[in-house]
Amino acid sequence: MTTETNTPALASLEYIPYIGDRGQLPEQFQGKIGVYAIFDGEKTLQFVGYSRDVYLSLKQHLVRQPQQCYWVKVQTIERPSRAVLENIENAWIIENGNVPTGNGDYKEKWTNPIDVKKVMTSEEQANYQNPANDELAKIKVIKNVARRVEAEILKELEARSLQVEIRFNPKLKEQGLLDLK
Repeated sequence: MTTETNTPALASLEYIPYIGDRGQLPEQFQGKIGVYAIFDGEKTLQFVGYSRDVYLSLKQHLVRQPQQCYWVKVQTIERPSRAVLENIENAWIIENGNVPTGNGDYKEKWTNPIDVKKVMTSEEQANYQNPANDELAKIKVIKNVARRVEAEILKELEARSLQVEIRFNPKLKEQGLLDLK
């Protein structure tokens, strides 16, 4: 825990495995307010963010960027204060020496739902853009793309021995978006 005057150096915090040896995310951060730094397999900083529930945010980032989420460092705070959270986030980015890609050019990939339209195969695009298709047929195509992408993500997380239940919001699939429920 920290107070407004005590911003810990990112380097002083311990690396925590994103997925523990029991296949779980760091459960100690469920319902905790804090700032977190996400690192790839080589411990290169990828993203710094803050949240009212660090655990849920980590889960969301893992689904959106599974190849980038191997280690995490977290600093929790007692009371919600956007100013304190933003100060820690900014201090860590400055300490890093450069802006992590997840806070720069690729921020939307870390913070927005997955847009499956951007990863359609050429066959899926042809089906989606088929002039003979009505709106219902287009929704069916996009839902199938969403299911394919969801299956790929789940398979990748299973290969990393994740034991946490991952449920996507079914209502967003027909819009071509994947986000946790």
